[in-house]
Amino acid sequence: MNNDTLRAWWFARQGLDGSLTSAGASKVLERAGWSRSVGGASPYLGLFARAGITREQADKAVSKLDIHELPSARGCTYVVPKSDFALALKVGQTFQESGDIATAKRHLGVTEKELDKLSEKVVRALEKTSLDPKELKQLLGDSVRNLGDAGKKRGMTTTLPLVLGRLQSQGEIRRVPVDGRLDQQRYKYARWNPNPLAKCKLDDDEAFIELAKKYFRWIGPASVANFQWFSGLGVKAAKEAVSYLNLAPIAQNDDRMMFKDDLEQLKAFKPPKNEQYALVGSIDSILLHRRNIADLLEDKDTAQKMVGEKGLQQIGHLMDLTNHAILDRGRIVGLWEFDPFAGEIVWCSFIKPTPAMKKAVKQMQQFVSDQLGDARSFSLDGPEARKPKLAALRKLGGMA
Repeated sequence: MNNDTLRAWWFARQGLDGSLTSAGASKVLERAGWSRSVGGASPYLGLFARAGITREQADKAVSKLDIHELPSARGCTYVVPKSDFALALKVGQTFQESGDIATAKRHLGVTEKELDKLSEKVVRALEKTSLDPKELKQLLGDSVRNLGDAGKKRGMTTTLPLVLGRLQSQGEIRRVPVDGRLDQQRYKYARWNPNPLAKCKLDDDEAFIELAKKYFRWIGPASVANFQWFSGLGVKAAKEAVSYLNLAPIAQNDDRMMFKDDLEQLKAFKPPKNEQYALVGSIDSILLHRRNIADLLEDKDTAQKMVGEKGLQQIGHLMDLTNHAILDRGRIVGLWEFDPFAGEIVWCSFIKPTPAMKKAVKQMQQFVSDQLGDARSFSLDGPEARKPKLAALRKLGGMA
């Protein structure tokens, strides 16, 4: 299968080709897949790039519970559409129980009875009002146990976060952003009525089969290994879930698969001749769901430089981007960051910039400057921490 065709297919399938223009936030996430959040701007950037959704419109969708940030695949937080609330919670529950809670029981003397008692008190406390963790701790008093130095070493200071995480995964409570924004990590907690899991009939195996169905519609063709990473399942369990889908390989000796009806559409698909630019976040679904940057690069671009954890590194050797991306019909053609000090996007291009590319950069710059104020990749990606990346991008783009 021609790489240009595959890249353009993923780009179109993700709705970055303009086919989602004016769609609502929930519709975008149903089509493109769940959006990783981690206190960064990626959900906003992805919604704007696909449908021109403003920050106000996105925040309104959150307040109306059309979309919500939930613990889901791998136990990680994603912004998901209302139609997937139950599924997202269901596939995240295993990781909730096998993570910090299991560690606390094994090493810190935390018991199931203790967690159950505290859970009941938290639910009662949130029946009539939403509270932040500090307010809950003050209200619950000695019911919240300090886990001492042993807990600190494992990143757990009290039993309250354990219970808040469990109750979220059970759909009993939900996190509410203090100022209504997705690109920060200050929350209150509220009772969730009705519980989105109340009518969910899926067992664990069925939930992961359903997740696999959605996944391969979002981002197929993809491999079992791609799905295994996204879902957090083991090799055997991932293969088992995918086996129920009756997928077809896109070519002989190619481990990437997709639904047969999608494969027929792919075979008939013609990449657009004219350039189509989109600026997306570093953890946008087109990049993160398959987590295979090389497939979105031209061979000649794999040696392009990007600031990684160890300084400048060749982009083709990395699994994830540390800068936001500029795409043209699915091909990564440049990198960008927002400089809040200058109020501008700093960028570099792997190709000669065209008027259409410059226009796309200008549109995203205006969106970030006017509506977001910044475009963090994650919560700790503050303006000061970003200065080395900005300096490197200016040099790479000939702006230093």
